[in-house]
Amino acid sequence: MRTLRRTWRQPSARISLGVLALVALLAVAGGALAPHDPLAQYPVDMLHGPSAAHPLGTDYLGRDVLSRLLAGTGSSIVGALEAVGAAMLLGIVPGIASVWLGRTVEWTAQRAADTLMIMPFTVFAIAVVGALGNGMHQAMLALGVLFAPLYFRVTRAAALGLKQAQYVEAAELMGASRWWILRTHVWGKILPTVAVTTAQAVGQALLVVASLTFLGLGVQPPAPTWGGMLASDLGYLAQQPWAPLIPGAAIMITVGALNILADAVRDSGTAAGDPRVTAPVPAVGTAAPAPASAAPAAVDPGPAAPDSVTVPDQVPDKEGELTESVASSPGRAPRTTNGHSEEVEQRVTTG
Repeated sequence: MRTLRRTWRQPSARISLGVLALVALLAVAGGALAPHDPLAQYPVDMLHGPSAAHPLGTDYLGRDVLSRLLAGTGSSIVGALEAVGAAMLLGIVPGIASVWLGRTVEWTAQRAADTLMIMPFTVFAIAVVGALGNGMHQAMLALGVLFAPLYFRVTRAAALGLKQAQYVEAAELMGASRWWILRTHVWGKILPTVAVTTAQAVGQALLVVASLTFLGLGVQPPAPTWGGMLASDLGYLAQQPWAPLIPGAAIMITVGALNILADAVRDSGTAAGDPRVTAPVPAVGTAAPAPASAAPAAVDPGPAAPDSVTVPDQVPDKEGELTESVASSPGRAPRTTNGHSEEVEQRVTTG
């Protein structure tokens, strides 16, 4: 909650959240807000520019561009969220399990993550779509499998650091169950990292979804998508050179808002995790200052300390023997090496 409050205080986070809220509204109710049927074709109005009836113009089949843009928002955003949801399920659980379930699970999960990381997104998605059929769910499942190593590595790194924390070790020694430790001590610390990763992953998934629909994968025409609109507009640049800018701007604004939000959450989480120093740290070898509110404790002074410390000084004389002088403190007789107090200075004769 503290990370969320810190994030909300940042102006960039509020702006990005406003943009994403508008995109979410269009994803949910974009088809209802469309002024025209996004699939209706009017050959008489082909490739017309912006007008009162068509604010963003028409495409090569006379369809209203604004209506198709609003209707295609839902397909693009839902597809990206579906891919990220599958990646979270396939990445977070193995990432935490690899830390807590022993070396066998750890080695197996790491090798699977390494294998998936080397696979290209587009080729793997084409292979899955070819095997399971051309549909949005099949393509997003393939995309989620390829995004899973990202969550696996981030979650594993965070959980590995928390497992070595002293409070986690203390909870284990006291007999707490793994599920209780994960729910109480681990998940709350991992959540900000997962939130940052999710914001970035949704932006990346949206770009990949646009790339797949640009190639005709996932959604069959004439269903509107941002990538499909971009592909169809590229064939008529001579008549409408500005047409690809409309779906391209929608993709760019949404991905930019997601990246800005991810940066804000990361900065807020870093600030919330910094230790707060409430008292000056004493120097090495000095005692920590007592609290101001604490009453001074009565201490037995004990015997009085001597005014000065007697340090023996041994200096070799000219014949190789040692001459020992002992400096005495005021008011007290000096002591020889045998413990007797006779003179101010004692010399050891050399024979």
